Amino acid sequence: MSSPDGIATAPISAATKLRKMLEDPSKTIVCPGVYDGFSARIALEVGFDALYMTGAGTTASLLGHADLGIANLTDMSTHATMIANLSPSVPLIADMDTGYGGPINVARATTAYIRAGVAAFHLEDQVQSKRCGHLANKQLVELPEFLSRIKAADAARKRAGSDVLIIARTDALQGFGYDESLRRLLAARDAGADVGFLEGVTSVALCRRIIADVAPWPMLLNMGFTPRRLFEVCGLEESMGIDREAGGKGFEKGA
Repeated sequence: MSSPDGIATAPISAATKLRKMLEDPSKTIVCPGVYDGFSARIALEVGFDALYMTGAGTTASLLGHADLGIANLTDMSTHATMIANLSPSVPLIADMDTGYGGPINVARATTAYIRAGVAAFHLEDQVQSKRCGHLANKQLVELPEFLSRIKAADAARKRAGSDVLIIARTDALQGFGYDESLRRLLAARDAGADVGFLEGVTSVALCRRIIADVAPWPMLLNMGFTPRRLFEVCGLEESMGIDREAGGKGFEKGA
């Protein structure tokens, strides 16, 4: 790129581009879920302003499994690198699950995603043995542990000199209700998150409520049908059986 006077300038990063998009509070950014190179190419051909790399879709397409916390940092960051670099000027939002461990792991994951070229990633408050947000009976960590993930990611991006966006996702709505979800989101905002993400929203009224309650903080809203049938095709029942046979308690109440 060059300036009007002919002086070469560095191209704007995808993260900076996404931040500029978010500066308009009236703008809704539609990000189609992509899960492999072909789906990403289709979305780019259509002309979307940004893309979203779904963790559930990645687990299904890359590993052939249901989204039960099976994909690791290498799986996700490698996939994100491929998608983000198909068209580096189009911002990619990528799922980072729980950060794949404690604060040190979260920092490492953040660095890997920055190197991958993603514009934003989201961190959630489920336990390490997580499951897709659309499934039932999710277990959450306590708020201080969730906030430690956000703080670790924020510190890591500052060390890297990156403007990648951190999206704080809470899965508290289903099991703990709206008020607890709001409490977690606001605390994550104060801990350094740039965007909120309330998983499990099921109505337009609830979308409007959370947007109003955190305004002017941006919100990511995950819309669409439940992928349970996809997970069943990818061996959900078999995976649950393996857990039960080993004495695991993660699926005592089903999924």
